Amino acid sequence: METAIDTQLILASKSPRRKELLMNAGLSFSIIPSMFDEKSVYVSDPETYVRLLSEGKASDVSSKYSDSWVIGADTIVLIKNKILEKPKSKTDAFNMLKLLSGNEHKVLTGYCICCKTKNRFFSETISTEVSFKKLDDKEIKWYINTKEPFGKAGAYAIQGMGIRFVTKIKGSYSSVVGLPVCEVVSFLKKESFLNYPL
Repeated sequence: METAIDTQLILASKSPRRKELLMNAGLSFSIIPSMFDEKSVYVSDPETYVRLLSEGKASDVSSKYSDSWVIGADTIVLIKNKILEKPKSKTDAFNMLKLLSGNEHKVLTGYCICCKTKNRFFSETISTEVSFKKLDDKEIKWYINTKEPFGKAGAYAIQGMGIRFVTKIKGSYSSVVGLPVCEVVSFLKKESFLNYPL
């Protein structure tokens, strides 16, 4: 677990992608992964489901660091009313990529920002449309063998080699990676956590 002394802002995730997004945005923060049990969330409609996961993660860490602003997030891929989370095997990854091939899908990222002592709790789901080119089996197997699909919702990383499959994106790129940075920064600015010099 990676933590720092300064816990004014906490990312409740060990995701290297979310870490990189916040660092690239110029934010200083600590990383304290949530121990929230994701299986405790009932899979209702996808937008609500992914938002509740983010709330659970943020709330878990916030309960231990009540003076801090805590960011929780979760990402899923939705295609033909089917939720794609992280592949559990090569076969699982192959089936996901085969389903995405030549089709448009949605990437849903739920995020939550809260501070217990300030009694502030905000969450929402950001939806982004992504289109894939038609993939042949050889290309899918090659990609799976790079091991990049594992640990990624929908079995691909748009910020990595998976970008070669994407023909079009409508919405937030950073949300597809794992966190809608523009929305997060805008919220923190509105809460006067971030101040820019004149």
